[in-house]
Amino acid sequence: MSEGASVRVDAWLWAIRVYKTRSAATTACRAGHVRVNGSHAKAAQIVRPGDELRVRINGFDRILVVRQTIAKRVGAAVAATAFEDRTPPPPSREFAGLVAVRERGAGRPTKRERREIDRLHGRG
Repeated sequence: MSEGASVRVDAWLWAIRVYKTRSAATTACRAGHVRVNGSHAKAAQIVRPGDELRVRINGFDRILVVRQTIAKRVGAAVAATAFEDRTPPPPSREFAGLVAVRERGAGRPTKRERREIDRLHGRG
């Protein structure tokens, strides 16, 4: 753990606990889910303090800025100090009340109920 040293991007993502295994981090790099300073990163690309990483996990991007390079996996408290999380908050669920809910065991919707569901979804 040295300030200013360089380390592979897959090892760093594993060390700060973004991915459970280093092979999962390598696979994510190969799939194009990791970007370093705006460009796609290979697993062996070097990261240094100040670099910005965009990591796609479960369909959402996490934006991380490298504060400290770590090559070995450390405790969660130490790992949290190695990066700055600039990920925006998730979008609000303002349409949560507009979900068509049917009682369990109610059977198939009638023609009238189907039209109401379609109108609710903006299809008709």
